Amino acid sequence: MHVSVEGLRVMVTAGAAGIGLAIAKAFVDGGARVHICDVDERALEEFAKGCPEARTTRADVASLADVDAFFDAAHAWLGGLDALINNAGIAGPTSMVEDIDPQDWDRSLGINISGQFYCTRRAVPLLKAAGGGSIVNLSSTAGTMGFPLRTPYAASKWAVVGFTKSLSMELGEFGIRANAICPGAVAGPRIDRVIAADAEARGLPLETVRQSYLNQNSLREFIQPESIAHKVLFLCSPMGRQITGQAISVDGDTHSLSSSH
Repeated sequence: MHVSVEGLRVMVTAGAAGIGLAIAKAFVDGGARVHICDVDERALEEFAKGCPEARTTRADVASLADVDAFFDAAHAWLGGLDALINNAGIAGPTSMVEDIDPQDWDRSLGINISGQFYCTRRAVPLLKAAGGGSIVNLSSTAGTMGFPLRTPYAASKWAVVGFTKSLSMELGEFGIRANAICPGAVAGPRIDRVIAADAEARGLPLETVRQSYLNQNSLREFIQPESIAHKVLFLCSPMGRQITGQAISVDGDTHSLSSSH
């Protein structure tokens, strides 16, 4: 069995690092035409060196103007669209709810859910014109359970699941599939920063908190970005043609998001 994405026209937000980089590279390696955006200009430069066949745009998905510029540039090069991967997201603050700065709340929701709306509203007419396609939104296990000290993140990731399910129902008649991926704790610099912030907020040793994060899933390991990329490719390929409206966990069976145990 072969998962084919040859020739697909794909846009990936926050595609220059972490999960987004793994997704973008997987599509490029599979023969897709890929245009990414990211806010990190240095990361975009590195991506362009490693994937010269892809295209890049500097864009913050929380900015309507940046999203419009991203889509205008992508459409000029791709000539259409078959798949949108709404990957951009931030961890947000780690704090008791009463101590969270409202600006941090707004920024978290602005990127994690409003950014997905901004991109999707531009993508849907292109997907309809293509006769169908796929939207994959990155949620989180925090979109399926509570996450103490991380309320902005959890709220935004729950919103992603509701957004995705509604898109599936709204767009199915046009042959457009919408699914959400719910990763667990993914290996990389971001989870390291989250663990450090959690340890500081709780007054616990760093390694104690790191081990508690590992203990949150049945496999006792962090998820690799490539595991997320493989699932995204499957959903966008013909093999995922009848999968839509799902929140699919790639999380090693995560059963808790509290580091207090």
